[in-house]
Order: sequence, then C-alpha cells, then structure tokens
Amino acid sequence: MELTLGQLAVQLDGLLVGGGADALVLGVAGYDAVGEDMVTYVTSERHLPEAEASSALAIIVPLSIADSAKPLIQVEDPRAAFGRALRLFDWRRPPIPGIDDTAVIAKSAMVHARAYVGPLAVVGEGSFISDGAIIHPNAVVGDHVEIGAETVIHPGAIIYPRCTIGCRVIIHAGAVIGSDGLGFQPTPDGWEKIPHLGTVIIEDDVEIGANVTIDRATSGKTLIGRGTKIDNLVHIAHNVQVGANCMIVAQVGISGSSVIEDGVIMAGQSGVSDHVRVGANARLGARSGVTRQVSPGATVSGFPAREHAEELRYEAALRRVPDLLEKVKRLEGRVKELEGGGKSK
Repeated sequence: MELTLGQLAVQLDGLLVGGGADALVLGVAGYDAVGEDMVTYVTSERHLPEAEASSALAIIVPLSIADSAKPLIQVEDPRAAFGRALRLFDWRRPPIPGIDDTAVIAKSAMVHARAYVGPLAVVGEGSFISDGAIIHPNAVVGDHVEIGAETVIHPGAIIYPRCTIGCRVIIHAGAVIGSDGLGFQPTPDGWEKIPHLGTVIIEDDVEIGANVTIDRATSGKTLIGRGTKIDNLVHIAHNVQVGANCMIVAQVGISGSSVIEDGVIMAGQSGVSDHVRVGANARLGARSGVTRQVSPGATVSGFPAREHAEELRYEAALRRVPDLLEKVKRLEGRVKELEGGGKSK
C-alpha cells in the first residue's frame, strides 16, 4: 500500500505536526532499520534522538512530544499506532482459494469452496476445512479434524486425528497438535504405554508459535482458551486446561493436568508442575518454576516460585553471602587469637 504522510496520520487517528503531508510513505520500521521513505516510532522522549538521527521520513510519537527536526504524527499510544501502521503496509496476501493438484484429500473429507489447500498438504478422512481456512504446503490435517473459518495452518504443521481447531486460529510451521502425552506405567519389564484417547480443542482467535507441541488428553480434552497467544517452542502436556487471553512466552513448559486460568502471563522458560492451578491474571516471571498453586493476580518468580517481592529479598540476601562468609572467617580467626592468647597465622 502507498499512502501520503497526511493519509497515514488520518489512518492512525493522529495529528501531523511539522509538514510533509504530501510525502509518499512506502512502509514503517523501527528507527534502527527505517528507510528514507518510511515512518518510525518512539514511545518516549528518551529515544527521540535516535529516531531523529535515522533516515525516517517522519516519527510516530506520544502526545507529549511536539517538537522535532522531523515531521511528527502525534498519537495517544505510539506502539499501538505502529502496529496499525504495520498492518496497513502488510505485503502478505492470502492465497487464492482452491486445492492444489498435489494435495492429498481423503474422499470423505470436506473442503469449503473458499478454503485453500496447498501443495503436498494432507487432509484426512472425515475432516472438515471451513470457509476461508488456509492449509499451507506440507501441512497435515489428520482424520476427523475440524478446522474453523479463516484459520491458517502454516507449512509443516501437523494436526493429529480427532482434534478441533476454532476460527481465526494461526498455527505456525512445525507445530504439533494432538501428539501423545508422556503417559507410561512402570512394570517389571519396563515402561508400559498408556493409550491417549482424548482430544485437543483450540478455541477461536488463538495463535500458536513455531514448533509448539500440545499433547492430546489421556481421556477428555486438552484445552487452549479463546484468544490465548503461545510463542515458539512451548510444550503443553496432556489434559492441561489453558484459559482465555493468556500470554505464554517461548520455551515455557506446562505439565499434565495443570490449570492455567484466564489472563495469565507466563514469561520465557517458566514452568508449571503437574496438577497445579495458576489463578486468573497471575504473572510468572522468566525461568520461574511453579510447584504449588498460584493465587489470582499474584506475581511470582524464582525456583521454587514465590511472591516476586519475597524472591527479590531472597536474591538480595544471597548476594551478601560471600561477604558474610569472609566476615565469619575473620571472626573465627579473631576467636582463635583470643583463645590462644596469640596471633592467628
């Protein structure tokens, strides 16, 4: 898309300050990668000098910034406005509906006329691909799977049989939905596999990152709630229940049968033990290990995870240990001196 600077300001509900309304805008980018025909943004005056030193045509700024050597687009929320601008200049276009000649579609499968199934993709027996869904090349949709309207399955993703994917879901490359969980029973002869006959249900407006694995339930369902966003390289085990509008960052692990209530944020590499409940709107710090219930709204960190303020006090005390040990050594030497009536060596 091509817009003038003035038109872009209107699209962003912003106020153009400093002229240049007729200048053509060809895109948007961060100030470290912006070109001369592009617009950048800052969220505070702190980073304004870097943006002004860049090649940017103009800068999206908060309302508090009114003066610059470059034209400004003043908005209430620069980060949100930048996101809207990126959508305006999004070069990606959905493929034309239809089924590629090399796709493998089971006879009993149903593919909506306005859906797309790409080269070498597979759709299994009894599966249903809804209106506007996109199955990219080399993706596999197993038997008796339902794919909702406008859902996008990227290349190489695999949906195992009897899973349900809602509408407007995005599943990125390499993700695996519905694989068996780690269910084994010890016996005198070794580990005996426990069949996993449940399902996975992904509700509407979920996004699942690349190489995420979500295990099917032993019985019943593994559930990912509406609007939840999952980053790359996350593992969600069998029978986990994830609520609505959660944010799960990269390399998180959630053990079997745990419950993550609505609105929880799990930072990178955090983990939850099995059969643990994390209350609504809780925050789990990076690399925290949750081994017991987390109250709604709590912020926890560390391993084992505890209230964040308590963890900070613990870490502060831990940093003092080397100095304390040195003091103890000096005191021990002084005691020996006093006991021996002479100097310690």
